[in-house]
Amino acid sequence: MDTAPAIETRGLVKRYGDFTAVDGVDLRAAAGTCLGVLGPNGAGKTTTIEVLEGLLPADEGEARILGQTWDEGGRALRARIGVQLQETRLPEKLKVEEVLRVFRSFYPRGRDVQEILELVGLEEKRTARSEALSGGQRQRLALGCALVGDPEVLFLDEPTTGLDPQARRRVWEIVEEQKRSGRTVLLTTHYMDEAERLSDDLVILDHGKVIARGSPREIIDSLHAENVISLQVEDAAMIETLRALEGVQDTRVDAGRVDLTVQRTEAVLPALVTAVRDAGQEIHDLHVHRPTLEDVFVALTGRTLRDG
Repeated sequence: MDTAPAIETRGLVKRYGDFTAVDGVDLRAAAGTCLGVLGPNGAGKTTTIEVLEGLLPADEGEARILGQTWDEGGRALRARIGVQLQETRLPEKLKVEEVLRVFRSFYPRGRDVQEILELVGLEEKRTARSEALSGGQRQRLALGCALVGDPEVLFLDEPTTGLDPQARRRVWEIVEEQKRSGRTVLLTTHYMDEAERLSDDLVILDHGKVIARGSPREIIDSLHAENVISLQVEDAAMIETLRALEGVQDTRVDAGRVDLTVQRTEAVLPALVTAVRDAGQEIHDLHVHRPTLEDVFVALTGRTLRDG
């Protein structure tokens, strides 16, 4: 039985002149799973994926899809993958159904075009020209083009950007169906809820390096926090006072809002209230929540997922 991972990189390096975009990245995804790759803009996500897709050569290391490198697999390997890029330029004068038929013709086997139209919710737009579609509809058509060859490995680079909530849910269902059928998905996204729901394993990249890996729960638990207390403060001196409270593990500040990563919430909260009142200030917009993937991401990178 073949136990080779469906997606694998070892020591992957990609440089552009003196700039190293991908610096020794190791990835691994088994068949029937979704690997989420997260990182701020410029972290090396898209470059890593483009090497895996065979669009760019690696400068060092190795990338394998379904057990083969691109030098070994060539055209036969390309027929086994589906790709949705961040931006896909489709033939503008072709009708939606025609675009899908063109893409279907590239593959020796695949799915029925009518089935794909229904899957991505474009039945009513089948005779519309590509140029007449909205941004979200173009995104769904690009997804349909990635699926029409019935790929064993599906690459989705920010597939739900610009989609309405209903269309996002449809993409989620498609990913989950791919996994149930034993296919493999590599996903990048700017939505933490999406990454947490769909990914069996996650890798967080920053400056071209892997800085965290594991299941979503394992990564969240790595914060070792009971809760995050978030509140608005009136001056910078108050921030230092809150940071010094017993039980506060980490402090993040953004536009006057302070997030305190804490243990023993029941002890920190009364001390926080007392400290703010002793300073002659008021507490504004206080929230307490369990740690999320977003909290871990900011703690690791110092940036939100959408920051450049």
